[in-house]
Amino acid sequence: MSFGIYAIGYLVLIAGVAYLAHLMHIPQHYIVAIALIMLGVGIVTGVQTTRQRDPS
Repeated sequence: MSFGIYAIGYLVLIAGVAYLAHLMHIPQHYIVAIALIMLGVGIVTGVQTTRQRDPS
């Protein structure tokens, strides 16, 4: 559940950045590239943050 909340928050952040970039008239292919990079970073940090450590 924690990863789901983290993912939703990161998607809202990506949507906000993409909308701001659109308002700044940044070309669409740059917006898509930035969104994909942010999505990758969000997945990696979300997994690292919410992963349960093995008790060994």
